[in-house]
Amino acid sequence: MTDERPAPAPAPGLRERKKRRTRDALLRAALLLFVAQGYEHTTVDEITDAVDVSQRTFFRYFANKEEVAFAVQDLVESHFVAALRARPASEGPLEALRRAVLDAWDTLDEALSDVVPVDLYMRTYQLIESTPALLAVHLRRSTELEERIARLIAEREGLDVDADPRPRVAVAAVSGVMRVTGRLWGQGEDASVASIRRMTEACLDQIGPALAARWR
Repeated sequence: MTDERPAPAPAPGLRERKKRRTRDALLRAALLLFVAQGYEHTTVDEITDAVDVSQRTFFRYFANKEEVAFAVQDLVESHFVAALRARPASEGPLEALRRAVLDAWDTLDEALSDVVPVDLYMRTYQLIESTPALLAVHLRRSTELEERIARLIAEREGLDVDADPRPRVAVAAVSGVMRVTGRLWGQGEDASVASIRRMTEACLDQIGPALAARWR
C-alpha cells in the first residue's frame, strides 16, 4: 500500500531563505540592468525576465523601480548608523561622525557581501549621482537621514535636539562634505571604495580649517 500522505511543509527557516534568495536575485538583476543600460531605460519586465519570475513576484518584494534602486542604499545607511552607535562616548560629535563614516567605508564589503558585490553597489551609487530622478530622491532621503543622525548625536551628548542647534549643525556639516565628496567622486573614473574613502577623509579633515580659519 502506497503512503499518499502529503509531504511535510518546508520549515519556516527554509521558506524565509528562499524568499530572501528571490529578493536578492531580483535586486542584483535590477542593479546590473540599471548600470548597463540606465535606470530610466530599464523596465520591470526586463528585471523579472532576468530572474525568470513574474511581475507579481517582483511587486511582492518591491513597490517600484525606485525602491529597488535604493534597497542597497538602505543597507549602507543602516551600516553607518550602527557604526556611529558603536563609537565610544569619549569622542566628541565631529570625531565620532568622522570615524563612523570612515569605519563604514572600511567594512562596507563585509556588510554587503551577502546581498550584492560591493563593486555593483559602487556603480549603482555613481548611477544615482548621475541620474536626475534618482538624485532628487537621494537628496530627500539624505535630509531624512540627517535628522535621524542629529537625534542620535543629541542622545549621545545628552541634549534636546529641538532646543540645542549644535547636533543638527554638526550633522549638516558632515552631510555637506558627503554630498560634495559623492559628486566629485561620481565625476571621476575610479569607482572603487578606496577612492571615495580617500576623498571622504581628505574632505572631512577640512571641516575644521574651513570653518575656523581665515582663507587668506
